[in-house]
Amino acid sequence: MTTILLKPHKEESILRFHPWVFSGAIARVILDADHRAAEPEEGELVRVLSADRQVLGVGHWQVGSIAVRLLAFQSDALPASFWHDRIAAAYTMRRKLGLLRPDNTIYRLIHGEGDMLPGLVVDIYGPTAVLQAHSVGMHLCRHDIARAITEVVSEVSAVYYKSDDTLPFKATVDGDRTGYLIGQPAADEYWATENGLEVRIDWLQGQKTGFFIDQRENRALVERYAAGKDVLNMFCYTGGFSLYALRGGAQSVHSVDVSRKAIDLVNANVARNFPGCTRHQAVAAEAFEWLEHNDRQYDLIILDPPAFAKHRDAIRNALRGYQRINAKAIEKIRPGGILFTFSCSQAIDKDMFRLAVFSAAAQTGRRVRILHQLHQPQDHPVNIYHPEGEYLKGLVLYIE
Repeated sequence: MTTILLKPHKEESILRFHPWVFSGAIARVILDADHRAAEPEEGELVRVLSADRQVLGVGHWQVGSIAVRLLAFQSDALPASFWHDRIAAAYTMRRKLGLLRPDNTIYRLIHGEGDMLPGLVVDIYGPTAVLQAHSVGMHLCRHDIARAITEVVSEVSAVYYKSDDTLPFKATVDGDRTGYLIGQPAADEYWATENGLEVRIDWLQGQKTGFFIDQRENRALVERYAAGKDVLNMFCYTGGFSLYALRGGAQSVHSVDVSRKAIDLVNANVARNFPGCTRHQAVAAEAFEWLEHNDRQYDLIILDPPAFAKHRDAIRNALRGYQRINAKAIEKIRPGGILFTFSCSQAIDKDMFRLAVFSAAAQTGRRVRILHQLHQPQDHPVNIYHPEGEYLKGLVLYIE
């Protein structure tokens, strides 16, 4: 195995169990005897040593500022049962948290660093698991991971691989980036259940793995506030918030998304759960333009936009975007109304986001109070040694 030797005093973060080794911390790469290239191949398993040759861990080598994603600490090899053991630990946690129920067949099984498997995401939709690799190392291990999932999670009979948009942009990888690794669902359309609501999951062409599982608890909070209200769900995607608002007794719900296909899915989900419902209307439109030109006022608005900043270079423009969209929403809320507003941009921390929303509120001149500070749910855990894993931020605001 290739050895990565660190510069002096660069092991401190690893000794505190942070799972990333940055390229600037590396003093030397000591290739194993079989290597012909100048450095390890991307995705290769490497061992990491401190400057004084202390074994720090083993992980996947990758090109870029994060040079190694560690899979195990204080070890220079992975046991044969590694994938089974890690996936079993993650599954046990979800079961103990009460997420595995007949009325809830949707949950995240593996959340990257939060489950000590950096570069890997696995979402469960009933009998189908959707696997995403965010590193070449995880791509190379996809078949072993898929087998371990079916061994651990008895109800899963199919594993779909969907990594077209998640693998490093410049990475050269062998094998397909999409397709079934194990089994295949019998039906062309697949429905799964979240807290008693049925949703159609499109893992073949939909965003992410087919559904935004990370808003489950926040959707349930919307349901608590929705009774008798006129609700606007911006950036609605497949309408998760809209379903909970309707079940909560909303007087009307408007769902807006730029994607026509997303709007079709919203309508299908509403029809499935609320046949003949006349309280819902879905609109395909660009969010900023729609808010600018629609004069309707609402009692409750949900803003759940896509990531405005996917990297640190985009932070300034992203903050302006958050300020602008929140100001528009606050202007359209009736006195005594509520705004649920979110950021899923990992590059934007909660203080930055809160400042952007504060600036939006100040711009409108209205009195605004914070009712809740929201975050990702328990099946998207944050490794305490890897605070960067806290990506979803939300505020519930009372607008006078």
